[in-house]
Amino acid sequence: MSILSALRRAVIYVDRLLFAVYCRKFEVAGKEHVPLEGGLILASNHMNNADPPAICLAIPRHPTFMAKKEMFGWPVLGLAFRAFGAFPVRRTEADLGALRAATEVVQRGEMLVMFPEGTRSRTGGLGKGHPGTGLIALRTGAPILPVAVTGTEGVRWPWIFLKPYSIKHVRVIIGEPFRVPPVERINNESAAEATDLIMRHIAALLPPEYRGVYANIDLASKLETPA
Repeated sequence: MSILSALRRAVIYVDRLLFAVYCRKFEVAGKEHVPLEGGLILASNHMNNADPPAICLAIPRHPTFMAKKEMFGWPVLGLAFRAFGAFPVRRTEADLGALRAATEVVQRGEMLVMFPEGTRSRTGGLGKGHPGTGLIALRTGAPILPVAVTGTEGVRWPWIFLKPYSIKHVRVIIGEPFRVPPVERINNESAAEATDLIMRHIAALLPPEYRGVYANIDLASKLETPA
């Protein structure tokens, strides 16, 4: 076993331990929807830094995260992200290098985890996604796995470590994979439309109070047939 593989196993073990100690109930729905091989883009809502560990526990595949550059300097989380082959993205600008790296991850047949909102929601409601996720989906033609996480919005760092079972119920809902429709030309407009479709699929998995900007949209009539 390589050092990197051992480190990944250690991170998952600590992940499980932390959720066992601090979360009263951890629930996963839809695990049967996860393709176990081939390039895949997992797209999720984002409310807390506890979301990536929750996704790691819920999804039976090795994840590669696109994470904000600042997180790689954090003592513990930075090491955990590196163990899973994560790569940094500069959120305040068009990071072409990060987009290329993300595309290569999917083209290698791996699972890329993205949070299309680009940052944590301050309200708990779903925000509008940035076009990067749609751009990578159009470039690769890979299936999208929509995921919705609820219950992490109440996590407070670092105070959570002083209160065992302080998280009442974390739920990870996994939707059916789908593909964005191909386009003749990939540009900002088509990428934005693809991202909007991805966000609608995520919103459809969330309870109404978490849907944010999609709360008053007829989601059922806007979704494509899953691949």
